[in-house]
Amino acid sequence: MKIILVGASGDVGQAAYNALSERHEIIRAGRRTGDVHVDIGDRLSIAAMYDTVGAFDALVSAAGNVHFAPLGDQTETTFKLGLDSKVMGQINLVLEGLTRIADKGSFTLTSGVLDRDPVVAGTGAATANGALAGFVAGAAIELPRNLRINVVSPGLLKASEERYGSFFPGHERVSSNRVGRAFVKCVEGAITGQVVIVE
Repeated sequence: MKIILVGASGDVGQAAYNALSERHEIIRAGRRTGDVHVDIGDRLSIAAMYDTVGAFDALVSAAGNVHFAPLGDQTETTFKLGLDSKVMGQINLVLEGLTRIADKGSFTLTSGVLDRDPVVAGTGAATANGALAGFVAGAAIELPRNLRINVVSPGLLKASEERYGSFFPGHERVSSNRVGRAFVKCVEGAITGQVVIVE
């Protein structure tokens, strides 16, 4: 399969790449790095990425930003960062890709643990994650041409512990190998409309 991997340079993206690249052609996409460049906050940039890549069989997204801050310090603007980037950025990857992806293709998005196991200052991330779960459930029953859609929801990766571990006190760390296998399950398997939890 020819797979577009958005956010390939991040820890989750690298886990997906390592798990999928042995059997598939991976086109790595990122804002500043990769085989093609894309800003998922800009729908025209997304369309240009698809135009550059051409025909493809699957889209994997491990991209999107959220703002971490105590609830009292959050504002409409800080919440909208996650809604515009992590939520709408990934949704727009799907919307722009619907007519371009091959029959029986798949979209796999990425959320995270915080909507089901919250931490202090993580409300923005929890909100974005919950929205993605709802989008995938709703979209799955309407996708044409036997297309599939899922979202991988990993806990904090061991590879990310040094940078983000202080935000996740007491949380179990998950291996990159297990996260990678979740993406394999979504891309190579038959499930759709699912939140694939890795914890």
